[in-house]
Amino acid sequence: QVQLMESGGGTVQAGGSLQLSCPFSQYIFSGCGMGWFRQSPGTERELVSSISRDGTTTYADSVKDRFTISQDNVKKVLYLQMNSLKTEDAAVYYCAALFGDATLRCVPQIWGQGTQVTVSS
Repeated sequence: QVQLMESGGGTVQAGGSLQLSCPFSQYIFSGCGMGWFRQSPGTERELVSSISRDGTTTYADSVKDRFTISQDNVKKVLYLQMNSLKTEDAAVYYCAALFGDATLRCVPQIWGQGTQVTVSS
């Protein structure tokens, strides 16, 4: 069974930094990419950033120029470097593996359990 497990969450002051990590298995390479999502209480889970199999990255407007997604294919670890954190970045962050669905869209199909990020003012 393929599993993802995030780490690196915690509490940081506004303006601080955190790096999230998500080790993955060889099976993930058969998908179309990986991504980081987040969800705060009362909101829907949203895409923060993604990286496709060819290395193309995307970012939500709210995190552009502050967050960086990267993937070490030798160590098989997905990272999310988060700088200049704001209180509104506080959420549970999820790592996900993306695979093509029946309509060939690249969608999250394997999820981690989430890691809490708290940003104090």
